[in-house]
Amino acid sequence: MSGTDKQTDQPRDPRGGYHDGPFPEQEQKQPGLTGPMDPKPDHGELSYEGHGKLEGKAALITGGDSGIGKAAAIAFAREGADVAISYLPEEEDDAQDTADWIRKAGRRALLFAGDGREEEFSTRIVEETVSEFGRLDVVVLNAAYQKNRESLDTLPTEEFDRVFKTNLYSLLWSARAAVPHLKAGASIITTASIQAFNPSPGLIDYAMTKAAQVAFTKALAQELGPKGIRVNAVAPGPIWTPLIPATEWPEKLPKFGQDTPLERAGQPAELAAAYVLLASEDGSYISGAVLPVTGGKGL
Repeated sequence: MSGTDKQTDQPRDPRGGYHDGPFPEQEQKQPGLTGPMDPKPDHGELSYEGHGKLEGKAALITGGDSGIGKAAAIAFAREGADVAISYLPEEEDDAQDTADWIRKAGRRALLFAGDGREEEFSTRIVEETVSEFGRLDVVVLNAAYQKNRESLDTLPTEEFDRVFKTNLYSLLWSARAAVPHLKAGASIITTASIQAFNPSPGLIDYAMTKAAQVAFTKALAQELGPKGIRVNAVAPGPIWTPLIPATEWPEKLPKFGQDTPLERAGQPAELAAAYVLLASEDGSYISGAVLPVTGGKGL
């Protein structure tokens, strides 16, 4: 993906180039789908250009059907990797579209529909990826769930449980299953969040899990570094994905992302290069790091 305006051969102004105005009020039920979104997110379908940085590699991306996971999947495929993605059964249409883009890049796509809150599923996706691709080089632990909370005292236990099982239990199960298959040069990447460092009260349980993911990333990097395996996190700011209209805060959408120094929300495509950097040899000396992609908002 180029940071240059091809018509003028000048650097692209980061305040533009993508949707930079308010978003219309809209709402979806969880887990949120790409189809009903207005405007449609940009996953790099027409812009990401690969350079062979993951040639011959195999990757597994949880939550790879849409949003940030989809952008990473498209980028990885165009960089030369075979890509497996996991997703909820309700997200089948989004997953099939992601698989189409992977195959258009000439790479193999492997799809797993299921619920990461089930240990058997979170473990099986790793084993079947290795069985199908014959190797595993990159694991992106990206699947997540969030919902707007009115207050702590009205937060239902079953909702708290859903957030923690989706964002933490599934991450631990898949990582634990993956580690024995990873060799020196492999990479684990978690999708953390600016919420880990700058939490919103309406996302208190989600923010807690993202802070825990940062601790997980830093601790695991220390454990696996001597084996030549790098572990890092990407911390997105406000990014336009199906998770946003499914968070149940439609009145906030007109201002979503407008409070960043770049005065707009980000698009999934704008995170692709961060995941490629951490997955590839370009990031060979980066481990235990949290890479912010926040439009200038501080961690």
